[in-house]
Amino acid sequence: MPKPSTDSSYKWTALSNTTLGVFMASLDSSIVIISLPAIFRGINLNPLDPSNISYLLWMLMGYMVCTAVLVVAFGKLGDMFGRVRMYNAGFVVFTLASIALSLTPGTGGGAAMYMILMRVVQGIGGAFLMANSTAILVDAFPAEERGLAMGINMVAVIAGQFIGLVVGGLLADWNWRLIFWINVPFGIFGTIWAYLKLRDTAPRGELEHDWWGNVTFALGLIAILVGITYGIQPYKNHVMGWSSPQVLAELLGGLILLAAFVIIENRRKSPMFNLKLFNIRAFSAGNIAGLLSAIGRGGLQFMLIIWLQGIWLPLHGYAFESTPLWAGIYMLPLTAGFLLMGPLSGRLSDKYGAKYFATGGMVLGALSFGLLMLLHANFIYWIFAVLLFLNGLGSGLFAAPNTTAIMNSVPAGERGQASGMRATFMNSGQVLSIGLFFSLMILGLAHTLPQAMQTSLTSQGVPVAVAAQVAAAPPVASLFASFLGYNPMAQLIPAKVLAALPAANRAIITGKYFFPGLISGPFIHGLRIAFTLSLIAYLVAALASWLRGKKYIHREENTD
Repeated sequence: MPKPSTDSSYKWTALSNTTLGVFMASLDSSIVIISLPAIFRGINLNPLDPSNISYLLWMLMGYMVCTAVLVVAFGKLGDMFGRVRMYNAGFVVFTLASIALSLTPGTGGGAAMYMILMRVVQGIGGAFLMANSTAILVDAFPAEERGLAMGINMVAVIAGQFIGLVVGGLLADWNWRLIFWINVPFGIFGTIWAYLKLRDTAPRGELEHDWWGNVTFALGLIAILVGITYGIQPYKNHVMGWSSPQVLAELLGGLILLAAFVIIENRRKSPMFNLKLFNIRAFSAGNIAGLLSAIGRGGLQFMLIIWLQGIWLPLHGYAFESTPLWAGIYMLPLTAGFLLMGPLSGRLSDKYGAKYFATGGMVLGALSFGLLMLLHANFIYWIFAVLLFLNGLGSGLFAAPNTTAIMNSVPAGERGQASGMRATFMNSGQVLSIGLFFSLMILGLAHTLPQAMQTSLTSQGVPVAVAAQVAAAPPVASLFASFLGYNPMAQLIPAKVLAALPAANRAIITGKYFFPGLISGPFIHGLRIAFTLSLIAYLVAALASWLRGKKYIHREENTD
């Protein structure tokens, strides 16, 4: 089995470059989330219009769906043709797509479709980076130092997600195109650096490509993730689309294709993914824990953004337009917890193994979710900050040890596909989490928000027919309004009706307190249900982490 490079400086070069790559990819994801209001204003589209909700969702989900689908195939390509070569290609594709996004032509639906397509291309670049960066790190570092390397690398992922919220809020106020231009210097520098300095040190796999495995896996996962995306959109008279024949067909068809993938892979001499890796307990338990962690955590960022932007910040005097930036700032304790614990837990897991750290991280995270459920909508900030910090500590305790244990457990020649499968579980869990969280939230809003909204609007002089029409709008519109930092009352009530109201009533309806007061009760009810799901997912992930067994490094004796 090839050993990491004897040049001790190379491992730090590999760590620095791959850290830059994953930081850029994670920064882009969150910077787009926080900048969506500015983007939609820039291309002259109202994101709260029911006909535009698909654009909004695919702007959010297209990148995640693309990376979730492709990382396993690109990891296998890395095993076959060289991980550094595939990783470098990711830098190039991601950078070119960022330039293309910054030059988005036109306005309206055409501009939105162009951006969604370029986000998918960005996702292709991101998949190349994500699938191979972890394997490159494992190749470069000796087994006793991989936890530290993973901890530093994953700190970049989390830091990128939350730094992106702040940077996006600042840049979007200036010019929305800058949120894509900011990737370009990183991409050019990282591409040149990677081509000059990174090198493959692992053996190449077989050069036979598994087309049927690739097709069934990609189409099956696409069908499921697309079905989840459309499931949270309104369908006819239903508040969501889970009963839509299209969504049901996509979910069922996806499951059938993934079952076919398993059958095909078990019969292939050189499969796209070696399913026998799941016979390794450290690999299978780590991936199960990673999937459950992603399900529990994936929707957290979105729920916190809605909570802050739609309720807490307006109630504390912040204008709706400024809430995206301040939401990013107020969520920084979550990042701080991860930054503190990520490298430390990774370094300690190098010595003691992943079991206790990964299990403890999930238990601590579950505790933080339980305590967050006890808060009122208009919480005391320092308590909220402490709970976010605890959640970040839990994620930091879990992430690096779990990833290191997964990657240590597989043969060197299969690290690319193992890294890809790990990333697929993580990304698919995030998409599934968003679908579950939004579905639970929409159901909670649908039961109580329409009646409360109609009553409150009529009490302010809005005609009964208009109030009923506004209250009948899909709850997803109010949810996305909170997520985007909009006051939907000014959007949902016709301008003529607003203009006809007394000035005092109009000021109340479009002010900072009316909408947060309406949504806070239903939102907290839905949030508690969603966080209960997260708590359960974390506890099951803790159990999976506990059952992973002793510290295991492939072809070496157990050392725990």
